[in-house]
Amino acid sequence: MHPATPPAPTAVVGHVEWVTHAIGSLPARGAIADLADPIEEPAGGGAVAAAAIARATGSALLFTALGKDHAAATASALLGRPGLEVLAARRAAAQTPVLSITESDGERTIMVVGPRLQATAEDPLGWARLATCQACYYAGEDPGALLRARSAPVLVVTARRTADVLESRVVADVIVASAADPDEDPSSLPAALRPRWTVLTDGPRGGTVTHRDGGSWRYPAAPRPGEMVDSYGCGDTFAGCLAAALGRGDQMEQAVAFAAGEAARCTTWRGGLGPVR
Repeated sequence: MHPATPPAPTAVVGHVEWVTHAIGSLPARGAIADLADPIEEPAGGGAVAAAAIARATGSALLFTALGKDHAAATASALLGRPGLEVLAARRAAAQTPVLSITESDGERTIMVVGPRLQATAEDPLGWARLATCQACYYAGEDPGALLRARSAPVLVVTARRTADVLESRVVADVIVASAADPDEDPSSLPAALRPRWTVLTDGPRGGTVTHRDGGSWRYPAAPRPGEMVDSYGCGDTFAGCLAAALGRGDQMEQAVAFAAGEAARCTTWRGGLGPVR
């Protein structure tokens, strides 16, 4: 018997940051905060989503950019986990440093220092492979890259990148936004660019799914399989796993439940990459 052909991967277009996670509280203006128990890892929207997809489905492809410093080299090595293939453009810059402070209730606050390194459509990364993927989650920052991402059968876009949607005129299948973030408002898109589905996530309260034709329904939060530790990365985990589920043929209700379950698991460990299954 011939071995079964492995399923096509889900792609992610997005950034990798070098993140220090520490426990503590934000200081008052002019004060000093003592943070505890720092850990470092490559994370950011692209890395987190791709790692989550690889962990949950066994196969992910990340289109990104990496710098040329020690953090970039370490990030490249740590992203070499089973099922995750990284296609990275090289930049003559340091990997973007980030500080994420997690408070006692698990809520995180993120501080990004400098611009994110992102792949662009001009980078020779084998963009044609997107057409052979099951789906793509876009968290990049290049309208040309978004145009390339549209060649995937299913395209999920974070609402943080609606400016790229406006410039590229790409119509996504799904846009995912956070109810807690006023900067994520896909309702500002003109009618011609509205996705088939808009998903508004609301953490432990679940969220809302709205169809382009006007119908909407709420979905419940998935039960957390352990103690709440850190909310870092759960949004990109949700969006990436939603793309993967839709790409393999799940209906929206099934896909949302699957993505919510993976996001709930993400809150039970520190940081964004999580364990390797």
